[in-house]
Order: sequence, then C-alpha cells, then structure tokens
Amino acid sequence: MKTKSPCALALAFSLSLMIAVPADISAEPQGAGQKAGEIARLIPAVSIARGSKTLNASVKTAVDWLDVVNTKADGRARIALEDGSVLNVGSDSSIKVVKHDAGAQQTDLELAYGKLRTQAQKISKPDGKFEVHTAAGVAGVVGTDFYVGYENNVMNVVAYEGSVRVCNLAGVCVILKAGQMANLRNGDNSRPAPPTQAPLDLLVTAGKDTTVEPRPGSGLENAGHIGKGLGFTIGVIAVVPVVVFSVLATRHTSAPVPTNPCKANPAAANCG
Repeated sequence: MKTKSPCALALAFSLSLMIAVPADISAEPQGAGQKAGEIARLIPAVSIARGSKTLNASVKTAVDWLDVVNTKADGRARIALEDGSVLNVGSDSSIKVVKHDAGAQQTDLELAYGKLRTQAQKISKPDGKFEVHTAAGVAGVVGTDFYVGYENNVMNVVAYEGSVRVCNLAGVCVILKAGQMANLRNGDNSRPAPPTQAPLDLLVTAGKDTTVEPRPGSGLENAGHIGKGLGFTIGVIAVVPVVVFSVLATRHTSAPVPTNPCKANPAAANCG
C-alpha cells in the first residue's frame, strides 16, 4: 500500500484552504494605508484606530484612509488633509476618514458622534465631492467653512462661509448659506425644514467647541474662529454697544455743570 509523503499532504491542505476561504477576507480594504493627511495640532487625549491597532496621536502623526480619530472629554484634534482642507475635531468625538483622494477631489467622512468644524477646499472638478455622513444624513460642500454636530440622534449643520447641501438619508436636500443652520433627526426621512438663521450664541459656541487651542486676543472672531465674513459681522455687532456706551459716558463726564461759587461759599469776595 502506497502512502503520500508529508510534503504532498501539506500542499494539498494549503490548496484546500485557498479554495475554501474567499480571497477578499484576507485582503486589506480598498485604500487602507493610503495617507489622507496628518495631525496638525491637538489637545490630548487623541487616539487613532487603525485596523486592529490603536495609536496615541501626536503632532505629525499620519492619518490614513479608513482611520478613525477619537477624542476624549479633554481632547481635540486638527487634521490637515492632503488637499489643504482642515478638520477641527471637538471633544468627545469620533470621525472616520473613509476616503480622501486629493487628486480626484473625492472626500468621504463619517461622524459617528461629536462635533466637527470643516474648512474645505473649493471643488473644481465636475465629479468632485466633500461629504460628511452621520446616521441622520449627509452634508456636502463646494468650497466652504461649516460645522456638523451629531449628538442624541440629531445632526446639526451650520454654514459659516459659502454654501452647504444638507440631505437626509432619502436624498431630500436643502441648501444653507452663510449664517444659516439646519438639523436632521435619525430615522426621520421627511423633507428637511427650510434653513433658518443661526443664533449668534450658537455660531460662537460651535466655533469655540472645535477650536484646538486658545487664539490670541479677546474678540469674538478670535475666540470662536468663526470665519472671515461672518466673523467681521459678529465683531461689529459686539463692538457697537461698547462704542455707544463710551460716547454717552464721555458726554456725561467731559462737560461738568458749572456751579455758583457764591452759593457754595457765601463768605468769598464779591459775594455781597
């Protein structure tokens, strides 16, 4: 009776495994390992989930396609993408860089929860896109500065500059202009409500919540990093009351009411 050699048995076993296991199970996801950008600034603690590994992020740490950037309660991160766009990730947030193809101008981000301020480069290619996805909807932009928050199953979007297309999961959209806001709720595919003007306190708070480090100066534009055009408008609103108060105060203090010296001192000379 003939017996097969150990080498032949091992080869047969390997071939059977290759046939039985689908090829795509062991293959890396498309785009994995391709650089999307890097951490430009951060307030610890920030971590990056890459496959089965978790990395403690620091300045200059690379952010690849499919990486998940997580911030804790005391952490924030600024991500500089390859095309020049900037992502400011607030505290207690989780964002996945699904795709960032700078050459093709194709960017897909997933905000699982938390707050994100985005300054996106202008899209010039017909098939270009820059989108932020949440479980409630999608915010797509064409060269703008905008904020997306997703907490308690509600997606809030605020446009600081340019325009933002906000769509629910059924594909029904509204367009936001600078200073406007909209919100979507998870599981609600009814037509989004028309955009409304964002309150001043919301504009400032959303900017502050995604600022990675203190900025010099004490003006609203510096504190909130709220955009050039809109920041100027809010700065004027804040300064006007101060100027008016100063003018009124000057009027009351610079011209004292004359008094009668004889009434104040009857014994003085010439007060007969």
